[in-house]
Amino acid sequence: MPEPEASAGRLPPPAELQLNVTHQEALGSAFEAAFEAVPNGVVLLDAEQRIVWLNANACVHLALEPQSDISQPLTNLVRDPALVAALNTPQSAEDFRIGSHRADQVLLIQVRSYAPGRRMVLTHDVTESDRMEAMRRDFVSHVSHEIRTPLTVLAGFVETMQTLALQEREQNRVLDLMRQQTSRMEALVSDLLLLATLEGSPKPAIAQWVPLMPLLQSAVADGHHLSGGKHELVCSETPVEDLEVAVEEPEIASALGNLVSNAVRYTPEAGRIELRALLRSDGYLELRVIDNGIGIERHHLPRITQRFYRVDKSRSRATGGTGLGLAIVKHAITRHGGELLVDSSPGQGSCFTLTLPPARVRCAVAQEEETSALTASSPS
Repeated sequence: MPEPEASAGRLPPPAELQLNVTHQEALGSAFEAAFEAVPNGVVLLDAEQRIVWLNANACVHLALEPQSDISQPLTNLVRDPALVAALNTPQSAEDFRIGSHRADQVLLIQVRSYAPGRRMVLTHDVTESDRMEAMRRDFVSHVSHEIRTPLTVLAGFVETMQTLALQEREQNRVLDLMRQQTSRMEALVSDLLLLATLEGSPKPAIAQWVPLMPLLQSAVADGHHLSGGKHELVCSETPVEDLEVAVEEPEIASALGNLVSNAVRYTPEAGRIELRALLRSDGYLELRVIDNGIGIERHHLPRITQRFYRVDKSRSRATGGTGLGLAIVKHAITRHGGELLVDSSPGQGSCFTLTLPPARVRCAVAQEEETSALTASSPS
């Protein structure tokens, strides 16, 4: 008896089955590719907490092997009490943090049920976000402390003047101290606003060119004013008179001013402070502030650009610093594609160097000659 023909438009059962299998395989591959694309680690577990599947990020986060660790109990490979407790909890556990095999990495772990008896473990690298949150807390704490101190002093003086009949001389002394504390708060708020502006602004365009020498001379003049003639301040004779830089002039002036100001504050009387510019053979410009002051111990150098970090807290406050100067310098020069370099030794002085990339440095004379040549060669 002849086999019945397949109805029109329909595949025979074996071909239809093969098509369904191919479709399911393609769908499974698509899901695997999707899980591989997510920025988090994904580990799928069976009812016995054995690994069924995991993506590449999970291997990196948990130090797992993509082939040999399949079918292994996860808790045998990642021995963390919080993870064991979460997997042994029938309901979805609270999210928790664990340390990874890397000492500096923190992982946020989420355990979710995705089928009866089966769990999904998601790993998120929260190292950077935790670090930023810690920085934010420290920043708020430091700002609160820095403002509270002068406010407490001012409140005490106001109460004194309200309750006591002071002689004119004593009254003037108290008013002078109040003025000092007010100036301190004004300087702190000004530096905070400047730092916020620098952090939230894009890199300045290479458009506005300013002469270099006036920037250097202005920084030296400010240093002379702050020093009151107690230090030797010089701007070294280097062939930079014709150099121009593509910078936001107030920002670089502020950076140089901060460095010169620090040099004056931490260099004993009769000390020498030199501002030197050097055009390197690779086109980079170095602006150095060199002093023969008290210097800085090596272990402090990696942290001195952090906000409110002070090598000597009592001395820094006594000299009028806000603790934000070097943070401002670093952000200002980084915004221009350069960097801040520091070399210092106790008793030997310090050298703070700002670098600017070649694209932001040019010779004014050469530029004028090039412009003249182009003008002369252009048709009338």
